[in-house]
Amino acid sequence: MKGGLSLDKINCDFSPMKTQIVEGIHRIIADLQDSLQVLGNENQCLLGELEDIKTTFINIESAAANFYLNCYLSAFTDKFEDLSVSVQNLSKHRYGALIVVERTDSLEDYVQKGTMVGAPLTSVLLETIFYPGNPLHDGAVLIRANQIVSAASVLPLSQAIIIGKKIGTRHRAALGISEQTDALVLVVSEETGKVSFALNGRLYPISTVQALH
Repeated sequence: MKGGLSLDKINCDFSPMKTQIVEGIHRIIADLQDSLQVLGNENQCLLGELEDIKTTFINIESAAANFYLNCYLSAFTDKFEDLSVSVQNLSKHRYGALIVVERTDSLEDYVQKGTMVGAPLTSVLLETIFYPGNPLHDGAVLIRANQIVSAASVLPLSQAIIIGKKIGTRHRAALGISEQTDALVLVVSEETGKVSFALNGRLYPISTVQALH
């Protein structure tokens, strides 16, 4: 498996996102301290407190994923806004999508290119490709720098066993290419509209509300 770039080599100056994560962590620490007091009072139930902490933790995890997504992409494409708009619209309409962003590793030996596109990356073009019924929608889009290289491309599928989770072909393909290269892969679920990204053989959920800003 290829490792990702260390954060000291790429641009991670996304201060508002950092602030959100820090505030969330401090909130969890404070809530945990309050929970200890609740646990010491036999007239109060701790379960509600733990449920609130769990919700806060999930929100922080999503914010952290958004932060690192920006970090990992910033050195390889300037099209943050176009990717953001595309992913949010695809998520809203529950149009399945698989978007591979090439980073330092060449993907020539790993991606079976479908239809060559060779066009500048725009949100309109990305959404058009993944529109249901479009002959190019069933496959991966390969992005290199600020261009869409190809569409309807085929990726290697991961053979990893994900305990407790059932994942579809798109997510397994995202994991597969990220296990063998340092590519970052955005996935939109056709069933739920949820968005995640794969990196280094792992999937991370992201919030479309604040992703890629």
